[in-house]
Order: sequence, then structure tokens, then C-alpha cells
Amino acid sequence: MTDLKLGVLLWNQASSWPEILGATKRLERLGYDHVWAWDHLYAIFGDPYQPIFEGWTSLAAYAASTERIRLGLLVGANTFRNPGLVAKAATTLDHISNGRAILGIGGAWMEPEHRATGIDFGSGFGQRLDWLDESVAAMRAGLDGNAVTSAPGGHYAFDDLRVVPRPIQAHLPIMIGGSGEKKTLRTVARYADMWNAMGPLDVLAHKVDVLREHCDAVGRDIAEIEFTLGVKLTIRDTEAEADRVWKDAMDHNKTPLADVADDDTFWNGTPEQLADRLRPYVALGFRTVISEQPAPYDVETLERFIGEVKPLVEAG
Repeated sequence: MTDLKLGVLLWNQASSWPEILGATKRLERLGYDHVWAWDHLYAIFGDPYQPIFEGWTSLAAYAASTERIRLGLLVGANTFRNPGLVAKAATTLDHISNGRAILGIGGAWMEPEHRATGIDFGSGFGQRLDWLDESVAAMRAGLDGNAVTSAPGGHYAFDDLRVVPRPIQAHLPIMIGGSGEKKTLRTVARYADMWNAMGPLDVLAHKVDVLREHCDAVGRDIAEIEFTLGVKLTIRDTEAEADRVWKDAMDHNKTPLADVADDDTFWNGTPEQLADRLRPYVALGFRTVISEQPAPYDVETLERFIGEVKPLVEAG
């Protein structure tokens, strides 16, 4: 029998704070393993200027309002903050939550929010991934109690950086999002405790092979890395009804259906249909599933994901 872990990312756009916090508390009551927030300054689906809440401060509020559920960004934008500040924020969240923090991090991709705020977006994705690798190395060392001083020629200039107090967790986990084969997966192999990926089964099977090669190259057992699958579920008794509910959610988020027509991470259907789709991913090693849920947060989907889909997948 498979032991499946479940998390939910509550889209922190197109919602009110009471709605988001209420959904977070519901997730804990239902027994989810973790709750996640985006790290964006503009809405990333539909109209970018619709309301969106900031990620780290949202997580701190979640932590103070819950007791068991784990918390993280899916995933943090490395460009937004100095890595020393991020390590300090993650440590603070770990203390607020009594040891439930996960440090989610990625290279960042949304140029308009960088341009609007004057945050350096770098010369291209390759450079941002170089920054990410340097950043994660420093954060891992600092969180583990080591002083960090940058080598010459890097993007950062750490000078005897120390993270005090230490996190409550002896090893605060780092989750890296992304599947770039040359750089991101190499960084995952070097430093990540968790890896978040999404996409068709054959694509992810290839990504796992690439990650295994990187792990072999750095002398790491790939089994040490928790694979997390990103999906976006809507669950009803029929696929047609699930489609209707999903379309209403897209309308609420000011997202034309044409804009998401090619996004194959939206899965609408019955519990049985979704369990059938998930099983091959679980067999591939993705034993943690994180569903991104748009506002208004669909109570029926949240209840049936953990109450019906999870048992079906675990039963095989």
C-alpha cells in the first residue's frame, strides 16, 4: 500500500484574507500534510492587477493560526530577496510554527513584477539559475549552522554570514521547483530535500532520469529527495460538472479559458478518474501531490481529494 502525502497551494490571488485563512484552517482540519503560498507580487493567472497577497507574511499568519500542517512557498522567487534574509525568514517561520517550515525556492520567471518593482531580473534564465545555485548553497550552509563567506566572482557577497537562532528543525528542508535539465536539476541533486515538478508522465519520467544522472555525478542517493507533483484538481461526480466548476473559478480569477487551454496540469473529473491519472506518477516516485486551488476555494474538491482520491491511490 502506497503512503501518499498531500498538500494544497491556495492561490493567493482574487481572494480576501479571511477566505484564505479560513481555507488554511480547513486544510488542517481535513488532515492535509502541508499548505503552500505563491511568491508573487502580481497575479499570475488572468489580470495581473487583481488582488494578490505576499507569500512570506501569509505563511507567518498561517503558522500562528494552525498547529500541525507544514508551510512553505511554492516556490520562493530567488531574485526577490538576499539569501541571507530568506534563511532568516525561514528560520523565523520555523520558530513561529514550532518546526513546520519548508524553504521553497526557484529561479523566478515573471518579468513584469520585476520590472514594476525595479528588482534585478538578470540577463536571462541561465543567469538566474546560476544565482539560484549559489543562493541555495549559502542558505543550506547557514541553516545548518555554518558561517558563510562568498567566493570571489559570485553574484553574492556574504561575509561571515551566520543564521542565529538556528531553526527548530535539525535539518530545515529545502524544496526546489523546476525541471531545467542542465542547471535546475543539478542544483536539486546537490542541495534539495524536496523537488517540485509538473507535466506529462513521459516528460517527468525523462526528468527523473536526468536527475538521477546528476545525483550520480555528485555522489548522492536520489532516494534522499522527496518528489512532489504539481497539479490543479477539480473533483465532482462527473467530469462535465467538474469542468463547469473549474470554468467558474477561472472566471472568478479573470482568466480567459484560452489562456489556460494548453495547461495540462488542470485535471477535472471524478475521484476514480483522478486516481487513475495519479497512479502512474506515484509509481514513478511522486508520492507527494500538491494541488493548486484557485479562489473561491472549492470545499468539495478539498474534501474529496483527501477523503476519496487519496484512499483510491493508496489502495493501488
